Amino acid sequence: MVAVAVLAAGKGTRMKSHLPKVLHSLGGKTLVERVLDSCHLLQPEKQLVIIGYQGEKVEQALSHRQGIEFVEQTEQLGTGHAVQQLMTALDDYEGDLLVINGDAPLLRPETLQQLVTNHQQSQSAATLLTALLPNPQGYGRIFCNEDLTIKQIIEDRDCNIEQKLNNRVNAGIYCFNWQKLAEALPKLSTNNDQQEYYLTEVVNYLDRVSAFDVEDYQEINGINDRLQLSNAYNILQRRIKEDWMKAGIMMLNPDTITIDETVTLAPDVTIEPQTHLRGNTTIAQGSRIGPGSLIENSTIDENVTVLYSVVSDSEVAANTTIGPYAHLRGAAKIATGCRIGNFVEIKKSSLGEKTNVAHLSYLGDATLEDRVNVGAGTITANYDGVKKHQTTIGSGTKTGSNSVMVAPVTLGKNVTVAAGSVVTKDVPDNCLVIARSRQKEIADWQTPNK
Repeated sequence: MVAVAVLAAGKGTRMKSHLPKVLHSLGGKTLVERVLDSCHLLQPEKQLVIIGYQGEKVEQALSHRQGIEFVEQTEQLGTGHAVQQLMTALDDYEGDLLVINGDAPLLRPETLQQLVTNHQQSQSAATLLTALLPNPQGYGRIFCNEDLTIKQIIEDRDCNIEQKLNNRVNAGIYCFNWQKLAEALPKLSTNNDQQEYYLTEVVNYLDRVSAFDVEDYQEINGINDRLQLSNAYNILQRRIKEDWMKAGIMMLNPDTITIDETVTLAPDVTIEPQTHLRGNTTIAQGSRIGPGSLIENSTIDENVTVLYSVVSDSEVAANTTIGPYAHLRGAAKIATGCRIGNFVEIKKSSLGEKTNVAHLSYLGDATLEDRVNVGAGTITANYDGVKKHQTTIGSGTKTGSNSVMVAPVTLGKNVTVAAGSVVTKDVPDNCLVIARSRQKEIADWQTPNK
């Protein structure tokens, strides 16, 4: 039986931001969400988030998650003081407690599972996640016996020169027997350089405290400023891309590609250079994305090509070609076998099967049925200055170059719109519509002299 407590009360002044530190985004999720996600293998009985600075924003950001309990730390007086705030929330609890900093987003779920298992098997009062760092500066040092029983923990600022040579550090992740920890918490003092209640002081009051070394020391990286956030993003991206390439995804020049952890890819997808996949995006087998494309919160079906284009909040069905330099947004829905070509923008519109919009067009708030051919420069004039209006175009219809459909308007099936027409009235099936001035020629015309 395990409960999880996430320390998320700090301001994070070195971030130089109006946001609490734990709400900064990393790869499509906030730092605190990543920490909570890293605990999912434990199936915790309780999930407690200790909040303080702008706590209402943290609560709001996590409101979509089930089973979160918030505990307020009105004054930020150190990690020990934060955990002391749990005394009421865990009054009748008798299991183990995992304590994690809310700014440690790179922890693997398997690492935390191993930590808890080691803690329970060793029957320690507490087990600390530790790491052997090449450069331990800034981290509290852990001093152990040969069996990794902890003798002493000293914060970096309190270490003397000899003690700073020790490279086993405290990762800030702890697994406690809660009953024993609850007895030790009231004994904490502020007898240290920062005059704060350090959680690590409880080692002095517990009968057996063990260390558990993490295999990949980068997992314990905390986030204190923008540089560390950027470095964490690079680490996360390397993990994500390596995992996807092992799963059958082809990436050409992966250093130029970014992929959110929330993205889902099928085998045989090819990601070209300078391509970025964001949010809840799904890309099906055989599709080729990029180079130079952004896909965000969208579904791309099988064998789709997206070249130098942006697709956001949209759906693209199989065997469709997008781009170059196309923009799909606002819940655009593209059916099977379509072609969306150069400099085409489609907003909040649906296109039927084998519909082509080859170049230089804007379709907004429109419904196009199957096999429509949209000529170059066609525009749906959907906005009257106050409201947006719908355009409907039936199957088999063709619009000539530089046509304008002034919404609300409906064109029937197999309509042909002459080039340069401005269509303001509904058109029935099987018509040729010409809506332009008759051409005039003025003979013997010369441009007047200046």
